[in-house]
Amino acid sequence: MIENRSIEDLKNRLDIVDVVGSYLELKKNGANFKAICPFHNDSNPSLVISPSKQIYHCFSCGAGGDSIKFVMEYEKLNYPATIEKLANMYNFSLTYTESSEKKEDRKLMENLTLFFRKKLDTQKNAKEYLLQRGIGESTIEKFELGFAPSSDETLNFLRSYGYSISEAKEFGVADISENSDRAYCRFIDRIIYPIRSRNGKFVGFGGRTITNHPAKYINSPQTRYFNKSRLLYGYFFAKESIFKQKKIIITEGYMDTIMLHQAGFTNAVATLGTALTSEHLPLITKMEPEVILAYDGDNAGIAAALKASILLSKHSFKGGVILFGEGMDPADMVKNAQIEKLNRLFSEAQPFIEFAIEQIVKKYNLHEGLEKQKALKEGSLFLQSLPASLQESYRGVLSGALNLPQNLVKVKRDFVRREQREGFIDILELTIIKTILAKPSLIDTLLDTIDTSMFKTHGEEFRLLLDNRFEHPSLRQITLWDDIKIYEEKDLISAMITFLVRYYNEKLLHVKSDKSLDYKEKQFHIRSIQEKIFKLKKGELVAYE
Repeated sequence: MIENRSIEDLKNRLDIVDVVGSYLELKKNGANFKAICPFHNDSNPSLVISPSKQIYHCFSCGAGGDSIKFVMEYEKLNYPATIEKLANMYNFSLTYTESSEKKEDRKLMENLTLFFRKKLDTQKNAKEYLLQRGIGESTIEKFELGFAPSSDETLNFLRSYGYSISEAKEFGVADISENSDRAYCRFIDRIIYPIRSRNGKFVGFGGRTITNHPAKYINSPQTRYFNKSRLLYGYFFAKESIFKQKKIIITEGYMDTIMLHQAGFTNAVATLGTALTSEHLPLITKMEPEVILAYDGDNAGIAAALKASILLSKHSFKGGVILFGEGMDPADMVKNAQIEKLNRLFSEAQPFIEFAIEQIVKKYNLHEGLEKQKALKEGSLFLQSLPASLQESYRGVLSGALNLPQNLVKVKRDFVRREQREGFIDILELTIIKTILAKPSLIDTLLDTIDTSMFKTHGEEFRLLLDNRFEHPSLRQITLWDDIKIYEEKDLISAMITFLVRYYNEKLLHVKSDKSLDYKEKQFHIRSIQEKIFKLKKGELVAYE
């Protein structure tokens, strides 16, 4: 079992913005952040993340809690697995009771990386390949490049350290053959590119063949530690530069990223054999950088750049695209000492929206009417996916590319509206509740004057407050509701007076219209209520009877 003290130490390191931001794209919203809620079919951002409260809450479906609850719900994990997942994310070493031995603490990936690194020095062909590509010794050391030998040699190394095949399989470095039930290693006779998480932990490997294997590159398979759609190669080394420069260069491969770092472009990263996806966006969004896509100019590279440009445009990223043609790529240009030319190219990237429109139009033969109509339709749909403020701006670009009148390019003008909350809300009642949630000591000021029955709309929430059920979704929602203020004691008393005057005025009308009361009884109640209202209007709180 994981020791409780270790769990508490991990909790103290967790940051709700950092954790949720690892999974979702966050947008600053006042003191909080907002995101599309992953727990229901959300269209407008309804998930609010509070750095000060260290909680999240969805104003639509009610999902919410702390960092641990988010990962449990998102990953569908139990509590111990969630703790281990977060410990891995934060590069935090958990401690366990003596009866429990944990694989993560045995540093399988670190030891295997070191084994591969040492093997590179003994493999002349592999070392020569790297040197011929222009990679220097210091760069090999920085990126901890290595070599995976035969399957048996790697398996023997793992066994010598006491690692079982099931442990190696859990980390994606070995598996069992379905045909022979024999163990084998995934990386054989390949140059190894260790892949780190954003916090520096080894989570996987990339491998390049030097034996003309049909699969030139392979990556680790999906594991609970390795998800290529949420990782960027080199990000651990690049994040400081990305933060300082507010710019990130995204390439298509290991070599481009490594060589760019060697040339001083230390803000370069690479996708891991997959196109840029929405799952990458939280990692990119963290530092709000300008994004430069540095892709090959072949058909595959253009298609990947178009897909990425459409994605980044929809999410309002700044930046653009550079396509490398004539058999050259960033790695080749660095090797050929074309650093100034690279600098110029990176400063002249074609903006995402312009690139997307240009490439959409190029897909069609505009000399044929039907083809031009298809280009107009696809281009218009792309514009309609953009923020409303950009749609109108680029109508002319699309119509010009198609040589059509601008009025034929249709855009939507449905600006994002604030999501309507179900039911009637009473801001005055909610302000009182939120203030007491934020400043519990003020409840003593109100207890003699107020009762749950006085709340016309939010009595249930006030009852939850009195019962100390602070984790209830209704109270969590009020806590994160930006439109509701938190009052100082003086302002709270003023709000309470307004609240009580409203309540007693309504009660007075009810008494006056109550035909079940005789004259004397009615007059007594009227005088009693009028006296309370008189005192309240003088600024005095009155006791509830």
